[in-house]
Amino acid sequence: MKAKKDKIILTSGTRKRAIARARLKKGTGVIRVNSKLLEHVTPKYTRLRIQEPFILGERYADQVDIYIRVKGGGYNSQADACRLAIAQALVEFSKDAKLKKAFQDYDRHLLVADVRQRETSKPNDSSPRSKRQKSYR
Repeated sequence: MKAKKDKIILTSGTRKRAIARARLKKGTGVIRVNSKLLEHVTPKYTRLRIQEPFILGERYADQVDIYIRVKGGGYNSQADACRLAIAQALVEFSKDAKLKKAFQDYDRHLLVADVRQRETSKPNDSSPRSKRQKSYR
């Protein structure tokens, strides 16, 4: 007989230019970001931001392995994209309404992407909003 394969959950999260893709499967609590263990992610603030969904959903943190590939943006945007992907994967894995409510009460952006983008610079101008000075003489 063939062994039954575990279900793999794929999710993605975005923030500004950063895109994170998470793969969740049953396991022992291993978390890797770009093939590095979460403990080795620097700076510390970024690591703490990525850990927030695991602190809120601690019942499921030791039951799953999560592998995240993230690219684009800065490290803060990457951290926000990772936490969005992780939170969505945990909710889909657990199918727990209480966990979803806990994520929404703590921070809505754990489940809903923040779609704000940088405004582009306008032609023949230095910045997105400021105007060129006009000389009358």
